[in-house]
Amino acid sequence: MTSILASVDQRTKLAGHNRMELLLFRLQGNQRFGINVFKVKEVIACPPLTQVPEAHPVMCGLAHLRGRTISILDLALGIGYPPTPRNGSGYVIVTEYNRSIQGFLVGRVDRIINLGWQQILPPPKGAGRNSYLTAVTEFESELIEIIDVEKILQEITGASEEVSAGVIESTLETQGQHILVVDDSLVARNQVKRVLDQLGVTATLAKDGEEAWQLLTNWIAEGKDLTQFLSMIISDIEMPRMDGYTLTTKIREHPQTNQLYVLLHTSLSGVFNQAMVEKVGADRFLAKFSPDELAKIVQERLKLFAIKRAA
Repeated sequence: MTSILASVDQRTKLAGHNRMELLLFRLQGNQRFGINVFKVKEVIACPPLTQVPEAHPVMCGLAHLRGRTISILDLALGIGYPPTPRNGSGYVIVTEYNRSIQGFLVGRVDRIINLGWQQILPPPKGAGRNSYLTAVTEFESELIEIIDVEKILQEITGASEEVSAGVIESTLETQGQHILVVDDSLVARNQVKRVLDQLGVTATLAKDGEEAWQLLTNWIAEGKDLTQFLSMIISDIEMPRMDGYTLTTKIREHPQTNQLYVLLHTSLSGVFNQAMVEKVGADRFLAKFSPDELAKIVQERLKLFAIKRAA
């Protein structure tokens, strides 16, 4: 298994080229699932687990890895499948999401595949609001399901979406301010929307970079001056059809959008992020998800936008 991920830390060269690599795995049946390699730190055989009294049913226990204690979660149970046998079999995919490290227990790990984001498609409409799919793709004539891990973690941890008292500035001018939010995860979109609601800012939501770009070009066709209409864009990075890096590049290349403020807001972690922010021309990067930090950055931008618009 070490050989599968031996070069993961060298794969960041794909970022910014609307490409990604997907680690394929199975739970108990033959269905293959995928997770972005950028979010994977390592894959290991299931280690000894320490049980936690009264823990969430999805939590298998705690594991001690390289001087760190991390939670091991049953991914099958997390998406409504029968629980994975907890007999020491299986593998753990150690990931970093939303500023935390956790492991997901799976049945088998398959391989890494290289795809263009245009090959990653939104889940079928029939999947419904309760679906744990964030995207799908096809490989070797099979449908690969990409799980909305952020939704699973939100359900387990119940992370707060409330901005702390004292963070919101009472004199903030929000009238006429508008923000475009781009994220393929319904949970993530709603988290950002909840913060913006608390700030009193209106928003348009898009589920991927392609939809966001279509919105921008439609607004231009309608005659909108986007430098006066849009206070900022808050975009995820990894999304079906068009990723956040590619969206930002297109924004910077278009004469009517190249001055827009872009905040890349993502659960992707790693030192490559800041370099990629500079490469594609985004204004700022923020790791998900801190309501207070997001609120502070948005307020800073709204104040500058109000001053600029009034000048």
